[in-house]
Amino acid sequence: MNVLFDKFKDTASSVLPITIIVVLLTLFVVPVESVLVYRFIIGSVVIMIGLSIFLWGAELGIGEIGEIMGGFVAKSNKNYIVAIMGFILGFIITIAEPDLMILANQVEQASGGIINRYTILIVVSIGVGIMVALGFFRILYDFKMNVQFTILYGMIIFLALFVSEEFLAIAFDSSGATTGAMTTPFFLALAYGVSKLKGSGTSEEDSFGMVGIASAGPIFGVMLMSIISGVSKIQGEAEIVISAEGILGPFLEQIPIMFKDSVMAVLPLTILFIVFNRLFIKIKRRDLRKIYLGLIYTFIGLVTFLVGVNAGFMDLARVIGSEVAAKSGVMLVGLGFLLGMVVVLAEPAVYVLSKQVEDVTGGSISRKMILTTLSIGVACAVGLSMIRILFPAVKLWMFIIPGFIISVILSYKVPPIFVGIAFDSGGVASGPMTATFILALSQGAAEMIPTANVLVDGFGVIAMVAMTPVLAIHILGLIYQRNLDKGGEAIDQIN
Repeated sequence: MNVLFDKFKDTASSVLPITIIVVLLTLFVVPVESVLVYRFIIGSVVIMIGLSIFLWGAELGIGEIGEIMGGFVAKSNKNYIVAIMGFILGFIITIAEPDLMILANQVEQASGGIINRYTILIVVSIGVGIMVALGFFRILYDFKMNVQFTILYGMIIFLALFVSEEFLAIAFDSSGATTGAMTTPFFLALAYGVSKLKGSGTSEEDSFGMVGIASAGPIFGVMLMSIISGVSKIQGEAEIVISAEGILGPFLEQIPIMFKDSVMAVLPLTILFIVFNRLFIKIKRRDLRKIYLGLIYTFIGLVTFLVGVNAGFMDLARVIGSEVAAKSGVMLVGLGFLLGMVVVLAEPAVYVLSKQVEDVTGGSISRKMILTTLSIGVACAVGLSMIRILFPAVKLWMFIIPGFIISVILSYKVPPIFVGIAFDSGGVASGPMTATFILALSQGAAEMIPTANVLVDGFGVIAMVAMTPVLAIHILGLIYQRNLDKGGEAIDQIN
């Protein structure tokens, strides 16, 4: 129980800042209905409890399964098994990702049903499955990570020339939403399991990058869907709809919905693991009980966390976005920057990644260093997204494409381990808090700007949140490299 208490202290120190900021905002700047504020405060407490349980469960269950399955793939000498297993694992874990479900529902609503949520789920999951298979091959055959990202994002930038504005935002948002509470710890553990059994001297470097590679799959999938379908010029219409009345009503309303979503998130992976364990792996009973216990904690934590986010956060976020946009554009940009700085610290996957970075590098890259860098990057991302909403002439591609081009260039100038960490960071920073609170905030703001198209300008914030950490971590790596060069120290410690 001490472990759970430690997790709660960590999550409380992360969620409380955004809670305090929003409450102060509603008291002194943007007065709103008190019932929404009470829901938000209750939701914050529920989120802290759920996130603590989830992180504990992910450590015991999801991470272990990922490492075991990754090891199974690494032991195979047949390329077709590697490809099939990569695709199956990527597809199953992604189609059940709660963040992606949330985004798909929001896209369907904002497009008036023109873009079907199930189409988004299937297309994105296929893209991730293909990329996970490619990620396995990269580790097993020592393909340079920066070269692979250069090829992938070179193709993405080329395809972006033929994609409509709506689908460009959805494509990059899907990428960020894919790597959420379920997928990130699993992908990180998969990569670690494969790299550990590969037997080379680059296991630390190879244990990162899988999340970043998987994040490219949704972009390819949605872009190709746009080009093939030829659908464009969709005028999105958002409507701020407050959920069930009362303070506790929305929480009771969300429990069965999130219970179902969480079952869909955890069950496919559990079934796949049970089948593979009985047929191939055959883990000791004591270790198996620990993994199953972890899965139960993961499920309970995920239900609790998502109920808190959806019942306590989204309604207030939409209202605040709408009210602040009506008051002042400068205030909207400042609020976006401030919330972006603290919201990333409440993302479950950020803690999974930062802990693994610190562990794998033996503390050379500290958890605090990663969290600070991500916080600054996401603050800039949300602030710039608010500028996009205020000035629709400022397009998403003006930030996304140059950002990734610069990141790819920097990937050749930083220690190799920073390349994987950077592209992984883009995925983990854009988790459930971003897919709900920040996206709802931007949609509420876009609704109040007469010149904005909600489907174009209200979306894209997840894409920005996914891009800026990639750039920020590469810059951190560049600084780290130069400091090592000046000190004359060997960089082998993190290569």
